[in-house]
Amino acid sequence: MGWLLVFIAALFEVIGVIGLKKFSQKKSFFNMLMFSGGFGGSFVFLYASFNYLQVSIAYAVWIGIGTAAAVLVNMIFFNESKSIGRIISLIIIVIGVTGLKAVS
Repeated sequence: MGWLLVFIAALFEVIGVIGLKKFSQKKSFFNMLMFSGGFGGSFVFLYASFNYLQVSIAYAVWIGIGTAAAVLVNMIFFNESKSIGRIISLIIIVIGVTGLKAVS
């Protein structure tokens, strides 16, 4: 159950990142709601995961998944750089998160 909550928290974090990007481009109520609701929901689900998982592991996995997903979303939908260095860095993040989950 804890890992499901961390995954849901990471999804909300991506919604928050998309909202932040859109809000920086156009100040609207919907974009602000997406930004604040995404990050707010993310913290709620992350906090709930602490009932099942160690805080340090849940937090690190949440950050890793959220960061990797946010970079991918920005590369795909907002035309950010798709350089080999960024892709290798993403792979390293995924390996690190997978390793943390494997040893927890």
